[in-house]
Amino acid sequence: MAAIDTLLKSMLEKGGSDLHLTVGLPPKTRASGTLQAMGDTPLDAATMEKLLKEICPPKRWQDYLERRDLDLAHEIPGVARFRGNFLYNHWGQAAVFRQIPAKILSFNDLKLPEALKKLCHLDQGLVVVTGPTGSGKSTTLAALIDYINTNLSRHIITLEDPIEFVHPVKKCVIVHREVGEHTSSFAAALKGAMRHDPDILLVGEMREMETIKLALGCASMGMLVFGTLHTNNAPKTVDRIINTFPAEEQNQVRVMLASCLAGVVAQLLCKRIPKGRCAVHEILLSHEALPNTIRSGAIANIRAIIEGNMADGMITMDASLMNRVKDGTIEAKEAYMKAANKGLFAPLLKPGDLDGH
Repeated sequence: MAAIDTLLKSMLEKGGSDLHLTVGLPPKTRASGTLQAMGDTPLDAATMEKLLKEICPPKRWQDYLERRDLDLAHEIPGVARFRGNFLYNHWGQAAVFRQIPAKILSFNDLKLPEALKKLCHLDQGLVVVTGPTGSGKSTTLAALIDYINTNLSRHIITLEDPIEFVHPVKKCVIVHREVGEHTSSFAAALKGAMRHDPDILLVGEMREMETIKLALGCASMGMLVFGTLHTNNAPKTVDRIINTFPAEEQNQVRVMLASCLAGVVAQLLCKRIPKGRCAVHEILLSHEALPNTIRSGAIANIRAIIEGNMADGMITMDASLMNRVKDGTIEAKEAYMKAANKGLFAPLLKPGDLDGH
C-alpha cells in the first residue's frame, strides 16, 4: 500500500471530498465545503516528494518536474479512485486529490432535472456543462453518459486528463482515452476521433483555443460533443467560447457556435440542510431564437430566452436556487450568497444571516 493511501483513507473516514498537501502545513481535507486540518504535524519537503513520487509512473514524474504541473488518477483497490493534481507553489511541491465516486451516480441518484435527458437523445451538437472547480461537473457528465449507456446504442469516446469515471459495458461501446497516457493532447485526440467513427465525444476540459475549435468542428460534422468550461451561467459560457478566439476569428466562431450549440448546463453546489451538498442548475436548451442571438452578438438576450421557455425545461440559476429554498433543501442565506439577483432572496433572510459577510 502506498504511503499516501493512509491519508486518503483518513480523508474518506472524515467525510472529506478533497485532500490538500502543502509543504510546511499539516494535510487538510475539505468536508461539506470546509477545509479542516488532519492532525498537527506539518509535511516537510522530503515527505512530500516521497508521497507523490511513489504513486507516479517514472515518465509522468519527469513530466511533473519539467512542467511543474501534472494531472493523474490514483486508485486504492476496493476503496476509491482519486483525481490528483501535482503542482509547485511558493513552498515547493504540493498536491490536491479529489475523490471520484466508485459508483457512477445515476440521474435519479443526483436528482438531475428531467430536461437534461433531452440532451442525451440528441444526434449532434455541442453541450457544455459549466461551473467553478469542485461544482460536480464531472459527476453530472458521468450521469449523462451512464443514461446514454443504459438506454441507447452509441459509440462514445471520452477524452480526459486524467480518466475519472470508467463506465461498464452496457448498450454502448465506450473508449476511454487519457491525455498524457494514450494521446499527447486534447487537440490531437480530437483530430484522431474524427477518424474513429464516434457518435458521441466527451471532452474533459475545453482549455485551449484549438481544443474549442476542434470541438465545434466535430459538433458541426454531426457528432454529439459534451465538454466543460469554468463559467457560472449560460451567457458567460457563450461569451467565453467566442472570446477565446482573436477578434478577426470571432465572427466565424459565432456562426459555428450558432449552428451547433445544443445546450448549456451551468452548475453550482450548495450546502444542503442539515448536511452535505446539492447541485443547482441553469439550463439553456436549443431554441429557434438562439442561433440568431449568437450570430448577432446579442448574448444578453440569452437570459430572456431561458426565462421565456421555462415550460420547456429551461431555467435560470436564480430560479433553481429559489426552488431549493422553497422545498427546504437549502437555506435562504446560502441562496443569497450564490444568487445573481440578491434582491430576490434578501426578504427571505433571517436577522444576523449576513453577519461576517
